[in-house]
Amino acid sequence: MLLKSADCKQASLDTLQNLLERPDLTLQQKKTITSELYAMRAGIKGEKEAAYEIDFHFKNSKNYIVLHDLRLEVNGRIAQIDHIILDRTLDAYVLETKHFNSGIKINELGEFLRWNNYNKTFEGMPSPIAQNERHSVVLNDFFKQSDMPKRLGMRLIPTAKCFVLVSNNARIDRPEKFDTSQVIKSDALKNTIMSMVNSLSAKDTLVSASRIVSRKTLENVGQILKEAHKPITIDYLAKFGLSELPPKEVAQPEIIKKETETFQSEQKQQHLCSKCNSLNVSVVYGRYGYYFKCSSCQGNTAIKLSCAHKTCKPKIRKSGNQFFEKCESCETEKLFFENPKIVETA
Repeated sequence: MLLKSADCKQASLDTLQNLLERPDLTLQQKKTITSELYAMRAGIKGEKEAAYEIDFHFKNSKNYIVLHDLRLEVNGRIAQIDHIILDRTLDAYVLETKHFNSGIKINELGEFLRWNNYNKTFEGMPSPIAQNERHSVVLNDFFKQSDMPKRLGMRLIPTAKCFVLVSNNARIDRPEKFDTSQVIKSDALKNTIMSMVNSLSAKDTLVSASRIVSRKTLENVGQILKEAHKPITIDYLAKFGLSELPPKEVAQPEIIKKETETFQSEQKQQHLCSKCNSLNVSVVYGRYGYYFKCSSCQGNTAIKLSCAHKTCKPKIRKSGNQFFEKCESCETEKLFFENPKIVETA
């Protein structure tokens, strides 16, 4: 049963994107905000991929409770848990999601290294295993302080079992000695859980059976977790050392008209028909993608996009009569061209 979905983070994405457009940013501030925005988008993508796998197998089951994106505050400590799966034996699978485009490497000491595709090298990162274990400690403290179900007068405290989920396409380089069984791909989660259940000894099976609770009790435990969720609103101005900008004066219609005409004039100077050098071009879609169509000679002109990084391959995204140049690798998007509006006459 799906009890909680992930919180919407669109407001934070919009805030970061708007901050990038401020004219008073230093180079370092712009770099830091860009990194924050990139990390957030990558995190959201990874969590969505993992949530899909989790929901596919568990959200409609009567024996499991699923919660996504749970933030707990206990005794001054915070746990930001990506996903929790609770079963009727009160096993709590605490899942930390990491999105790696190219893969990760774990050495004999348990240190994590991620591949930087731009610099073509491995770089260090905090251990997600250690991070998730800290989350489980906070979660365990929360359970001890909460009204948990009882059996023969004794409180039943859920048992945390930690896993780190990585992208299904990511490569994992594992060492021979250090135990990395907690690090699995998202699509292996169900089989991993089933294998753990099937591999229980006779004694452990009896212990688990003695802890089985009703579906209603399971829902109550999940509801306690859901109600304890404390979302946070980040003050990005303070985080990046920025102050409020004075409000802009509302542009008058005549000013807006001139700015629009200026943009249209500039884009026409940049995009001419390759056949007759006419300014009367519009973006249209054909068999091989978007291209310029000349209304003067009916000639076609290829659209050439470029990015600061030579390895990137920008694409065109259409929105109404506007066309945006979007680079997924750099996480950037800008207005590329605006087709003239068609005026209908009676």
